[in-house]
Amino acid sequence: MLKQLKQKALQEITEAKDLKKLEKIYRQYLGRKGELTQVLRSLKDLPEQERKEKGKLANQVKKEIEEAIKDRRKKLSVKGGQDKKWIDVTAPGVLPSKGHFHPITLVQREIEEIFQSMGFSVVDGPEVETEYYNFDALNIPKDHPARDVWDTFWLEDLDLLLRTHTSPVQARYMEKNDPPLRIIAPGRCFRHEATDASHEAQFHQVEGLMIGKNISMADFKGIIEEFFKRFFGPDVKMRLRPGYFPFVEPGFEIDIKRKGKDWLEIMGAGMVHPNVSKAVGYSPAGGWQGFAFGVGLDRMAMIKYKIDDIRLFYSGDLRFLKQF
Repeated sequence: MLKQLKQKALQEITEAKDLKKLEKIYRQYLGRKGELTQVLRSLKDLPEQERKEKGKLANQVKKEIEEAIKDRRKKLSVKGGQDKKWIDVTAPGVLPSKGHFHPITLVQREIEEIFQSMGFSVVDGPEVETEYYNFDALNIPKDHPARDVWDTFWLEDLDLLLRTHTSPVQARYMEKNDPPLRIIAPGRCFRHEATDASHEAQFHQVEGLMIGKNISMADFKGIIEEFFKRFFGPDVKMRLRPGYFPFVEPGFEIDIKRKGKDWLEIMGAGMVHPNVSKAVGYSPAGGWQGFAFGVGLDRMAMIKYKIDDIRLFYSGDLRFLKQF
C-alpha cells in the first residue's frame, strides 16, 4: 500500500502545473490529515516487529515525497519567474490620491478666519447638552411656546439632549468669563426634522456673541456687513427686518442680496436678552450689553458653492466631494 501511495504521489507531483496545485498535493499526502500522515499514526497499533518495518518504509516514502515536492517547487518557481513581465523599477510610481477638506469644513474655516481677524475667539462646547443650557439659560423655560420650534432629540433614561443650536456654548462661556468678550461658536446641531432639500436632522451652525460697554445694533450691523462683504464679495447688500428669538430683544432677521439675485434670509440676530444676562451672572447694573447672531454653515456653503440640496453634504458621494 505504501509503494502504491508513493507512486501515486510522485506521479501527481510530476504533473503539477503550478504552485497552487503543488500545495494541494502536499496537504493531501503530508498535511495533518494527509494520507501518509494517517499511515504513520496507525503504526502504533501494529506488533513491534511489523511496526519497525512499516515505520522505516513509511519514513522513506515521506522523505521521497518531500524531496520530490521540493524539486518541483523550484522548477515551477523558476518557470513562473520567466513568464512574468519585466518591470522597470526606475519608472516613476503612481501617486495615491490626496484627501481634502469637506466643503462645510472649508466654509467654517473661512468664517473663523474672517471673525478672528476682527478680534473674535473661536470656542467650542459639548454636542450632548443639558436642558438648562440648551433652553432655560437662554430664556426658554419649560412652559415656553418657543420650545416647539426646536424639535429636540432627547436621550432615553437621561436628563440630556442633543443640542438644537450652538447658543449653549455662549451661555457656558459667559458663565466662566467676564466681559468684554467677542466669540463665535461653530459646531454641529441636531433637530428631529423631516429630511428634504433644505432640511437635515443634523446640520452645522456658527453663532456669535459680543458683550461690552455701549454695544448696540449699529456695532452689529458694521461687523456683519464687513463679514458678508469678505465672504460673498464687495457687492453684497444687507437689510434687517424685525424678528422674534427668545434669547434676544429686540430681534432681527438678516437678509442679503447679491448681484443679480433676490433678497435671501440668512441669519437671525438681536441684542442679548436681559434674562440671559441674569442667568449667566451678569449684573444689569454693570452696564454690560451686547448682541448675538446665528447662521447655518450648511446654508452658507450652499450659497457659496451653488448647491441646491443639503443632503449632498452628508451623502458620502465622492463624485460630489471631489469637486471641492
